[in-house]
Amino acid sequence: MFAFLRSRVFTSLVPLLVVLFGVFLLARLTGNPTDLYLPESATPAQRAEFAAQNGLDQPVWNQMIDYLAGVVHLDFGESLRTGESAAAMALRAFPATLQLAFVTMLLAVIGAIVIGCWAAYRPNSIADRASSLLSMTAASIPDFWFAITGVWIFAVVLGVLPTSGTSSGLSWILPIVTLLIRPLGVLTQVVRGAMVSALSAPYVRLARSKGAGDLRVVTHHALRNASGSALTVAGDLTVGLINGAVVVEVIFGWPGIGKLMIDAILQRDFAVLQAAVLLTAISIFVLNIAVDACHALLDARVREKVKV
Repeated sequence: MFAFLRSRVFTSLVPLLVVLFGVFLLARLTGNPTDLYLPESATPAQRAEFAAQNGLDQPVWNQMIDYLAGVVHLDFGESLRTGESAAAMALRAFPATLQLAFVTMLLAVIGAIVIGCWAAYRPNSIADRASSLLSMTAASIPDFWFAITGVWIFAVVLGVLPTSGTSSGLSWILPIVTLLIRPLGVLTQVVRGAMVSALSAPYVRLARSKGAGDLRVVTHHALRNASGSALTVAGDLTVGLINGAVVVEVIFGWPGIGKLMIDAILQRDFAVLQAAVLLTAISIFVLNIAVDACHALLDARVREKVKV
């Protein structure tokens, strides 16, 4: 198991380095912060002073060296807008995104297990066809469209839900439901397919012949063996939630890492943007390694591939 984790960590270093260099270079393409933070009437001397104070007067390669040196010491610099530590701002915003993703994924997993098992237990029945139709429809709905439609119906027309913020429990409903639709649809299809195969396996027929009840057959035999594929897909969907939360956070004013990124791009706040993107990338790599480790624990064939 240690060899498997070591292999996954090493293979994650290359894409992490690509993100490290990519975010630095792409941030510079958003424009010169001097043009945004200083008025048009600013003199060349004032512009030069601002650039020198923020290290913008140095060549790009020198700026990159300073940036990498700061990353090694977990120092991403200070925000051009607030003067606050960029790392502190990213760390303060990230828990809100994790909370949103965790609650959404928890509800998606529970709902997918219930609906998928129910549909698989009676394949080709009306309930199975209805759940398949609804889950495929849910998996096809774009997040941004559902978010805008939800705001228009429940906030503007009906006035029963707030449009933004986290001031009350009602503020969680629209963001969570918006992020929940697609993972629930995809996971339901995965669980349903895996359970149909598991319920037709010889060990399930053997369990039934020994007198095992339907509930025990589904939960203790079929579901346990069908959980591997569902776990892998759930991990990929969780990564997608963290990335996809950017749109939802902007629409609903959710104070998470996605909204912080968009604000940093619009304000050309290089330090904050670099800290937010790198923190998100690291969390995604860690999550992928954790999912792969859980999959390896469930399936010995995955561990054997690393040994070979």
